[in-house]
Amino acid sequence: MSPVVIIFALLIILALMGVMVALMLSNQAQQKQRRLAVIQGKASSSGEKDEKTIQNKRRDELARKLKDSELEGGKSRKKAKMAELLIQAGLSISTKQFWIFSLLLGVFLALLSKLFGQSNVVVLMMLITGSLGIPRFILKRKIKKRQKKFLEEFADALEAMTRLLKSGMPVSEAIAMAGREYADSPVGEEMMQIYDAQRVGIPLSEAVTAATNRMPLTEMQMFATGISIQSQTGSSLSEVLMGLAGVIRARFRLKRKVQALSSEAKASAMIIGALPFLVGGGLFAINPEYINILFGSLLGQIMVAGSAVWMAIGIFVMKIMINFRI
Repeated sequence: MSPVVIIFALLIILALMGVMVALMLSNQAQQKQRRLAVIQGKASSSGEKDEKTIQNKRRDELARKLKDSELEGGKSRKKAKMAELLIQAGLSISTKQFWIFSLLLGVFLALLSKLFGQSNVVVLMMLITGSLGIPRFILKRKIKKRQKKFLEEFADALEAMTRLLKSGMPVSEAIAMAGREYADSPVGEEMMQIYDAQRVGIPLSEAVTAATNRMPLTEMQMFATGISIQSQTGSSLSEVLMGLAGVIRARFRLKRKVQALSSEAKASAMIIGALPFLVGGGLFAINPEYINILFGSLLGQIMVAGSAVWMAIGIFVMKIMINFRI
């Protein structure tokens, strides 16, 4: 098979991948617009508008405010710098220290692969993976773990603040009490940072908005939007926080339900993704000469490369299909 044919086949595969990714991104954008329309009350199955109570009107206003903050939060999350990621993970190290540790890990993995007699290409890949891939993967895992723990306790903290506000305690003291109550959790850390920022003269709405950069979650943006609405309209903050706690609990239950319903699809995706490697490993253990044809001939290498590309596309598509954003 000539090199021209190989290059042409690879270009076709890359073009198909580009078209599929473009279609998926367009579908996600349309779904997001539909969800926002439903939140704002623009989409209705019956087309009839019932009379809304005061609480529902406040929720609609909160949803409209949330639309802009969610879009801005999505843009800021895409452009998040390493310093912001370290803060979101709750780490106290600097960006310089993180990159030093990453470089040391990459050098260690490269030297380890060199000692095992690997080729220069493998050594270079281990250096890049150890310096750029593994540290960022661990960092994102820590961010997700911290955000998950935050969501598990945030609704309880809001309800505790609501009870304190109803008893006559000022907003700043209620935030401080919630921070002390959850001192050993991300909720306590964020509440104490909001309280400390307010003590040095920063308005409460700005302090809470700054907390959304440290905890870029929709629930935290809803909390900041509720505080902003209360400071502008002078409405009862206890009612706003109580409604917000109910919304957060409902979202949390829905996320758990989605995870339970999609667990079968995730298990199927893992099994299908691991099946070729398991079968290939079994054939190599039984009859190495039979499986070495794929790696020893040019046609076999092309088939392996093409199979790897299509498997990556399939896994990517399945990941998008089972990845629901609530």
